[in-house]
Amino acid sequence: MAQIGKTLLDSGWLAARSTEVNDDDGEHLTTTNPPSLGPESPWMEAVVPGTVLRTLLKNKSIPDPFYGLENETITDIADSGRDYYTFWFFTQFQCKRLLNQYVHLNFRAINYSAEVYVNGHKIVLPKGMFRRHTLDVTDILRPENSNLLAVIVHPPDHPGTIPPQGGQGGDHQIGKDVAAQYVEGWDWICPIRDRNTGIWDEVSISVTGPVRIIDPHLVSTFCDDYETAYLHVTAELENKSSWTAECSVNIQVTAELENGVCLVEHLHTEDVLIPARGNIQHTFKPLFLYKPELWWPNGMGKQNLYDVLITVVVKEFGESDSWMQPFGFRKIESDIDTATGGRSMEPIFIRGGNWILSDGLLRLSEERYRTDIKFHADMNMNMIRCWGGGLAERPEFYHFCDVYGLLVWQEFWITGDVDGRGDPVSNPNGPLDHDLFLLCARDTVKLLRNHPSLALWVGGNEQVPPKDINEALKQDLRLHPYFTTHLLSEQDSDPSVYLDGTRVYVQGSMWDGFADGKGNFTDGPYKIQNPEDFFKDTYYKYGFNPEVGSVGMPVADTIRATMPPEGWEIPLFKKVSDGFVEEVPNRMWDYHKYIPYSKPGKVHDQILMYGVPDNLDDFCLKAQLVNYIQYRALFEGWSSQMWTKYTGVLIWKNQNPWTGLRGQFYDHLLDQTASFYGCRSAAEPVHVQLNLASNFVEVVNTTPKDLSDVEIEASVWDLDGNCPYSKVFNKVSAPPKKAVKVSEFNYPKSENPKHVYFLLLKLYHASDKTVISRNFYWLHLPGKDYTLLEPYRKKQIPLKITCNAVNVGPKYELEISVHNTSIADLAKNAFKDDGKRNGGLLQKLFSRCGVTEDSNRGLKVVEMKGSDPGVAFFLRFSVHNPEAEKQDTRILPVHYSDNYFSLVPGESMSFKISFAAPTGMKKPPRVMLRGWNYPDGFTVFG
Repeated sequence: MAQIGKTLLDSGWLAARSTEVNDDDGEHLTTTNPPSLGPESPWMEAVVPGTVLRTLLKNKSIPDPFYGLENETITDIADSGRDYYTFWFFTQFQCKRLLNQYVHLNFRAINYSAEVYVNGHKIVLPKGMFRRHTLDVTDILRPENSNLLAVIVHPPDHPGTIPPQGGQGGDHQIGKDVAAQYVEGWDWICPIRDRNTGIWDEVSISVTGPVRIIDPHLVSTFCDDYETAYLHVTAELENKSSWTAECSVNIQVTAELENGVCLVEHLHTEDVLIPARGNIQHTFKPLFLYKPELWWPNGMGKQNLYDVLITVVVKEFGESDSWMQPFGFRKIESDIDTATGGRSMEPIFIRGGNWILSDGLLRLSEERYRTDIKFHADMNMNMIRCWGGGLAERPEFYHFCDVYGLLVWQEFWITGDVDGRGDPVSNPNGPLDHDLFLLCARDTVKLLRNHPSLALWVGGNEQVPPKDINEALKQDLRLHPYFTTHLLSEQDSDPSVYLDGTRVYVQGSMWDGFADGKGNFTDGPYKIQNPEDFFKDTYYKYGFNPEVGSVGMPVADTIRATMPPEGWEIPLFKKVSDGFVEEVPNRMWDYHKYIPYSKPGKVHDQILMYGVPDNLDDFCLKAQLVNYIQYRALFEGWSSQMWTKYTGVLIWKNQNPWTGLRGQFYDHLLDQTASFYGCRSAAEPVHVQLNLASNFVEVVNTTPKDLSDVEIEASVWDLDGNCPYSKVFNKVSAPPKKAVKVSEFNYPKSENPKHVYFLLLKLYHASDKTVISRNFYWLHLPGKDYTLLEPYRKKQIPLKITCNAVNVGPKYELEISVHNTSIADLAKNAFKDDGKRNGGLLQKLFSRCGVTEDSNRGLKVVEMKGSDPGVAFFLRFSVHNPEAEKQDTRILPVHYSDNYFSLVPGESMSFKISFAAPTGMKKPPRVMLRGWNYPDGFTVFG
């Protein structure tokens, strides 16, 4: 018997432009005239899943559209016509089957329409970018020979043209189709020339017996204050045979204990009869679980997942089909908070960001998704908003959100710019085919609804869907009574029979608790801000801001890797009225959507606060200083008023799906900017911070646990290595879900305060001095700037670095301790706390190195000599390939427990670094440490 299950068809594909395949059609290609490669052949190796541009890029038929201005040299579909990007894709596959086995060819997504040929048989696929296609090919297979498969894929019907002024969504014609809208360009990306035409998601062959399982729905309900739970399951069962199938349908629920050891929590079987060639919706008796391990969002608890396995066994046949899904027991309640007017997911204070997609050319991969989502978890975010002009994200994306605890707000394919406003004014009625939109929406719900990370459905971005679509979605996605009354009565239908029924549907991103709640344009702003403004009560009026954005310049290595030398020129600084400066970027930066670090009339240039940059490296380093301050202040400002004014905030945006120069925590090459670590600091569950508007020290406790018997130590360090101020705030407590104002930080009001100084805040347990939160600031007095930091670069601060490495295959795990071995002059402390000096406490907190040298293999100790006491400022790790022949030697991605850090005299910090070395690399990787005081950097490992 052939193996029951799914086989991916992800290799061995060929492709050719339809206009170059002579008179051959799909029937000939899959019978008498299969294609082959050759010097005169129009066929080329193809990327499937992938788009036409991906295939052309693989064959070097086009330049990299994300490099420099190369995208301008690629033919746009508006100029070429749709036939230019209409492509054939071809492959062969083996698939044996036995009697009463059935074979389906599955396309998880195609953009936009297609005809499929299998062994000479034609099947027309309907339109729509976000729908699955399942084709029964049982009777047309060649069990003993290769099967020939050809697919001709047509671009969207309305690819549109790009107006000279560009703009959001081009001329908005793409909005007439049910497709991703960003492809005509936006203010953060340039047009995708083929509009993502292609077989862009997985293709597979699945073999089953007479009965197959279709789209099970899993729902959990709870009783007794979450002491007990029920798992509700409904699944569609299809009988492909000509006889009534007698089935045993089994559900197994298992939990992984540790090291791959699993515990079977439930094993349940029900007998089912399915009529010949019939479909039934079978709802199982609810499965009871006692004290299930719950799934929690990032920062609130563990992401416990159970494996739910459904198998169907047919009498006189055996196992016919199986389906498995990791499932988390959780219940999401979402209401409008009466105190703030913001959308609430109590008890979770939402701090997250907006997501377009991982790659503008749809180079989607499980490994890329894993990195993307882990990055978000590492930043202490707890929500990702999948923006309406992008994708219905793939199951792999959701799987890693389940694993790392990121709640997901999933939007449908409506955006205000393309569906009701813009220049020219767009069509408010959405796509031409409303039935197609709803079909794609319902199919998307079925694809994603079992993921615990999925938190809510939203109709559109800054717009609601057309009335008939909106009303249909409201009806389809209405809550089951249990999720409104918290009780499941005998009269209620099983919640798993709903299309979803477990999550709120909100009609638009600025409605019903988001922005002003009424759809007025009240999200944003999006450019550079004065850091203190984020803390002011006047900054944002409403309870939940779905989009607020800022700058996002990457490091200089990324600029060099993504642009030729003419793109390495830094902006011109042009003086305008009122003493403000306007940045004038070069053409490549402008093309890559650079956002300046100034806002004439409101915000002085934040890079010039550190002095005029000399070159690209200097500019990008100073930009990282600004990035860190900007995003830390943004999250800290929102956190300081959590639950009193705000219920949440989402950054616009977390990353760029191409080599953009704005609004990002990490760049398209997967190197983090300093904003990543500013966010990581500010969004930690328990956090000590300085309110930059009031100058009060605050403690933010987002957890449901009370925090008591803690202390805060605040110390100021000047540029000469002295500590002129230190103070301990005793007997601090922070109730759950509160931001507590502790005391004013009064150093700036002292006699002769320094113009530029460093502030270190540490929150720790009073009993054992264990640090809970550490926060380091560089600050200047009102009316001053940071230019005194420029000569501070010459300070030679001694460091001792200890590194222990574990290497298994290509994977490296490093533990590194960095110790500032300079000695501060604590005797000059001018401030007292309760009549006592605090030097003793400082010495206790900072004197421990935290690393024990031993004989473990891979241990390395590096010492940087220096005679200057002071803060080792703005240090950054990077990992490099010593064998790289190209200019950019970085190994990416790398996961750091922290980066862009500073150490006061006597202080040490420990770090964990993990990454995979490139395939074939023989020498050990090189880990570098650079900093404000160490511009050339030095090797700490390798």
